[in-house]
Formats: sequence, structure tokens, C-alpha cells
Amino acid sequence: MKARVIVTLKNGVLDPQGKAIEGALASLGVEGVGGVRQGKVFDIELEGSDRALAEERLRAACEKLLANTVIENFQIEIASP
Repeated sequence: MKARVIVTLKNGVLDPQGKAIEGALASLGVEGVGGVRQGKVFDIELEGSDRALAEERLRAACEKLLANTVIENFQIEIASP
């Protein structure tokens, strides 16, 4: 089973890397871009076919390692078989 975990900063948390990307895009002449926020994407392959168990395991992985839940949100997407 394949899954994707998307980790992003919570609203209100400063994002210096996003600001740097926004500035770089402007210096490259890319117009109309504002409010860039950066994040992380994890593509994960899981054994088994139990979606509920997979989501439970991924949630635990996020809470323990993949996301700093004090400042980051995470979203779990499990691909259809």
C-alpha cells in the first residue's frame, strides 16, 4: 500500500525558508507570487492492505518523528488499491 504524508507549518508560525523562496522567485522575474510556505512530503510504502491500521501507523510515525506537532500540521493520504 502506498501513502503520502504532507507536513506543513501551522498558520502563524514564521517560515523563513518560504520567505527566501518568495524572494528568489521575485529575483528570477517570476511575477505575482506571494505568501510562499514550504513543507515536506514523504512517500511511504506500507505492507498489508488494512487502511485503518495503515493510517494508525502513519499517525504514530508523524507524531513521533515526521512532524513537530507543536509547529507543524500533517496530512495523511492513502492511495486506493
